[in-house]
Amino acid sequence: MGRVVAVVGGGCSGVLVTRELLHGGDDDVVLIEPGEPGGGVAYGHAQPWHLLNSRAGAMSADPDDPGHFARWAGAAPQAFRPRAEYGRYLRSVLAEADRAHTGRLRVHRSRVTALGPDGTVLLDDGGAVRADHVVLATGGPAAAHQPIEHPRYVADPWRPGVLEELPADRPVLLIGTGLTAVDVALTLTAGGRRSAPVVAVSRRGLLPLTHTADATPPAVPSLDDCATLRDVVRAVRAAAGEAGDWRPVVDGLRPLLDQLWTALTPGEQESFLRHLARPWECHRHRMAPVVAARVAQLRRAGRLEIRAGGVAAWPGLADFAAVVNCAGPGRLPGAAGPLAGGLLAAGLARVGPHGLGLDVDDAGRLVGAGGRAHDRLWVIGALRRGAQWETTAVPELRAQARRLVTDLRAGTRLAAVA
Repeated sequence: MGRVVAVVGGGCSGVLVTRELLHGGDDDVVLIEPGEPGGGVAYGHAQPWHLLNSRAGAMSADPDDPGHFARWAGAAPQAFRPRAEYGRYLRSVLAEADRAHTGRLRVHRSRVTALGPDGTVLLDDGGAVRADHVVLATGGPAAAHQPIEHPRYVADPWRPGVLEELPADRPVLLIGTGLTAVDVALTLTAGGRRSAPVVAVSRRGLLPLTHTADATPPAVPSLDDCATLRDVVRAVRAAAGEAGDWRPVVDGLRPLLDQLWTALTPGEQESFLRHLARPWECHRHRMAPVVAARVAQLRRAGRLEIRAGGVAAWPGLADFAAVVNCAGPGRLPGAAGPLAGGLLAAGLARVGPHGLGLDVDDAGRLVGAGGRAHDRLWVIGALRRGAQWETTAVPELRAQARRLVTDLRAGTRLAAVA
């Protein structure tokens, strides 16, 4: 009889690691998710106009079959498919793995309230799951807190129905100009019902850039002579100039990002976060062409305004019907959710580099307050941010899932982390 592995969280990361656990082993898996597995923030409440920000050919759940999602969807590899469809795909992947390994998967529709170092998982319904290993797949920190005083401040734009409740005849202010703000603007303006504009503000007023209609092969820049962050920036800019398009160079950097990130000094990492992270995100996480075209149309019509300077530069918040927080994730410990916050308070976890996530070792095991990696507690996905950089997109998540399961089965020994 195999061990019991509890997976906390049924979004993309949770489904991918559950699939890997069921394939090629005999571990029993308990997937704990209060909602329907395969949803999560990204796919659980997506509307028809919310598209994936990556092409179908990059979104396979199977590391050994890159075309799996495109075939399932009946789509060309270059297509940008609806996010709601991808949620259905993840549920299909989970159901297929369950059928192939009958009797080894249980799904608990509960919320986890606490974890123990021995693998005990406490649930909000008063129950508990006893597991040999626990994988934390709960997504990243909460959105950065905004010190806003407004009678209709929306802290979570993904709460079902919250955007539809907002009056259409008064302006709405969005804090942030990234992909979340784009999603919210599309929802607020859907169907032409809104007569008042949507205004999105951020410190720099930068929107995500756009994918080309046709994919181009990645171009890996030469970084052999790069010793500092400044050297890397110069090399990337030079390579983009030679290629005639920055997109292949950005895509070519992707497999190198974690290596580059860990090679930087802590000071260089902080400098990157302060000065370059936002421009990089605009280039790295791009809009689908049809979404970018819709955004441009809204701006030309005066229905969407993008402003720099942040909320502090915007007088008269009372003029807005609502203020919606579309900012990126905050830093820990302040942005920790109840479960991660409880782990930090209990000393079972510690804040990772720069407060971007929880600290983990190279295998993804949670590092406790004393600097020692747990042999039973693992992390996958966005909560690894800081210890790793590229840890939120499907290609990296499916690779993480495979390595995590490989290391878990190999019985990787405890290690101290500096």
